[in-house]
Amino acid sequence: MSWKIKRHSMKETDLTNEESLFFLGNGYIGVRGNFEETYGEAIGTIRGTYLNAFHDVIDIPYGEKLFAFPDNQQKMLNVMDSQTIHVYLGEEKEHFSMTEGEVLDYTRTLHMDEGRMVREIHWKSPLGREIKVQFERLVSFVHRELFLINMTLTPMNFSESITVVSVLNGDVENYVNPDDPRVAAGEAKRLHVETLDATDECGFVRSRAENSGLEAASLTYHNTQEGKLIDLQQEDVLKRIVFTYQWQGEEGKVIDLSKRNIYVDTLRHKEDLFQNAYRLKDQLDTVEDEQLFASQHKYLTRFWQHADVEVEGDEALQEALRFNLYHLLQSVGRDKHSNISAKGLSGEGYEGHYFWDTEIYMFPVFLMTAPELAKQLLIYRYSILEHAKARAIEMGHGQGALFPWRTISGSECSSYFPAGTAQYHISADIAYSYIQYYHATGDLQFMNDYGAELLIETARLWIDIGHFREDGKFAIDDVTGPDEYTAIVNNNYYTNAMAKHNLNWANEMIQILRQEDSARFQQVEDRLNLREEELESFCIAAEAMFLPYDQERGINPQDDTFLNKAVWNFEQTPKEHYPLLLNYHPLTLYRYQVCKQADTVLAHFLLEDEADEATIRNSFDYYERVTTHDSSLSSCVFSMMAARVGELDKAYHYFQETARLDLDNTHGNTKDGLHLANMGGTWMAMVFGFAGLRIKADGLHLSPQLPEQWERFSFHLHYKGQLIEATVTKDDCLIRLVEEGEPVSLVVNEEVYHLTYDQELRVPH
Repeated sequence: MSWKIKRHSMKETDLTNEESLFFLGNGYIGVRGNFEETYGEAIGTIRGTYLNAFHDVIDIPYGEKLFAFPDNQQKMLNVMDSQTIHVYLGEEKEHFSMTEGEVLDYTRTLHMDEGRMVREIHWKSPLGREIKVQFERLVSFVHRELFLINMTLTPMNFSESITVVSVLNGDVENYVNPDDPRVAAGEAKRLHVETLDATDECGFVRSRAENSGLEAASLTYHNTQEGKLIDLQQEDVLKRIVFTYQWQGEEGKVIDLSKRNIYVDTLRHKEDLFQNAYRLKDQLDTVEDEQLFASQHKYLTRFWQHADVEVEGDEALQEALRFNLYHLLQSVGRDKHSNISAKGLSGEGYEGHYFWDTEIYMFPVFLMTAPELAKQLLIYRYSILEHAKARAIEMGHGQGALFPWRTISGSECSSYFPAGTAQYHISADIAYSYIQYYHATGDLQFMNDYGAELLIETARLWIDIGHFREDGKFAIDDVTGPDEYTAIVNNNYYTNAMAKHNLNWANEMIQILRQEDSARFQQVEDRLNLREEELESFCIAAEAMFLPYDQERGINPQDDTFLNKAVWNFEQTPKEHYPLLLNYHPLTLYRYQVCKQADTVLAHFLLEDEADEATIRNSFDYYERVTTHDSSLSSCVFSMMAARVGELDKAYHYFQETARLDLDNTHGNTKDGLHLANMGGTWMAMVFGFAGLRIKADGLHLSPQLPEQWERFSFHLHYKGQLIEATVTKDDCLIRLVEEGEPVSLVVNEEVYHLTYDQELRVPH
């Protein structure tokens, strides 16, 4: 059962949340789990279909605009709606609607092992007609542009005409909520229909974004065994195309209709969207629905062979782990135009922007389970490098790359700079992901083609923003770390530690590439105008990097002044005032020791060798007391670090908070889209937390532990071209190579082992 998510509720709050939970996507298309027949006027909805990276550009309004504030931002657009199918029974044309008549039985199921969603209803109309209705959906992983709805109707107690009206609607707009800063407050109508065409039993809608000029189109057509297309209307005023099919229904006899929808856009399909859509249709015409579902199942089978995490002893947790991994797979971009937005392709929260969440919380999942997808995420960041270099200049720097806090196409979208642009650490986060990729894959060709340049340009940023103090320490002033409740500080520990790592590895990678093929790499050095004295400056700055330390408490302060502030009065803060960002002015929060999320603790996870064991433990204890976990990014980090310091019960508690966050809607905003970074954090809490995975220059490290609530857990890792399976039990950890190949060296509980295909490795706890 843990391969299936099932729901039966018809409550309004459940239905809007389930639009996110039951979304289907493939990294390009995302379709929310709306009802085909709609809910009727009594229930609200966020009806959405999205194309990754497809956006408009909108002006940012300011009361007082200062230099280098972004003029505009990108906004992911809701595109043409091809979900709608209405069913009418008999001469009276009784409309099938689950909010009318009587629902005798209803189940909606997400099949995560097969990549499809099924909604099954047994319905009785107000006039007593009974019918079984099934909608089966697929957004294809194999055919990128295809969204399929397969509908079957079975009249149970009548033999009368059945009419189906299928709609392709271009008159769409985005969802807005002026009361929640995490959702856009305006600019709902940004996509405008340019072309409607209804010919040859097909419907085509092409729309254009108001300012960006990007265009998207959808081509819809149907297949049915016995039904007849009795009407095809191009409704110019309503900006939609309406197909009407009719059958003579017979009691107990199944009626079927397949609705195929092809999506294209000018980012990927050039200018002639009409021609490209029909070309794709011609290719798909030779593929039956059964083949589409079979190829989808095959794709998912391969994915789960490489990515599945199994837990024995907690069925609800097992369900959550697969749910989170499945939705990550559905959301990850697969080309240079796209990444993973904060809500993936499941909703419109944060307007479809990409954050540093990708590199720190989601990239590791793909790095260790699907390295080719991880590489695509890095290529996307490289594709916006020129934007990052331009932003650095705009911000007053003479060199370097300052990546945007939130973006789609590469330019900064954040209008609130204290918690946006000031988070310079994102440049180091991206560099960190490139370094992790190299450690895990050894892909020197990729580092030569992409990685070296990005590491150099981000390292140059730190040389420009930092300065040497009188005591010789290299300091970085006026930045914001990951904790958004503390802004514009000097020497944020996380930022400084990550910058140091960036600087060291910029030099280290150059030396590695020179040694590998100096002639080939010379072209890169010439293009970057790289000099020995510059590489030396990286090393000097890294060596002198100031990492704040408090002797009295034995911790790394979050920044220079954090410990001088009063501690937030948690005891007197009402529960309804959380999250604090919705109830207190930012300046109020900035004046106290209160953290929205892990900051220094996150640095100790990513760069544990920068601090000794006592400091890591003391820092964990200290920051745990002042962290609200208002951010969904926080609990998973505290889970990993609780496991790191030996507090397994506490690690399990934090893990429980993160694992089912969306399935149980614990943050109360799942309707706006899933929390994709938290989903990645759940996997990390398992593999980096309880299994103790670390990816370092000297190899793969594991230090597995088993919570007492479980009998065992197992997981898979890709490392240096090999697929590794590890199983942790109460007594030991069993590790094996899944496929024949070169031996792999790894470190388990600080002991070096050599793993071969023909011999399993069993390491006692």
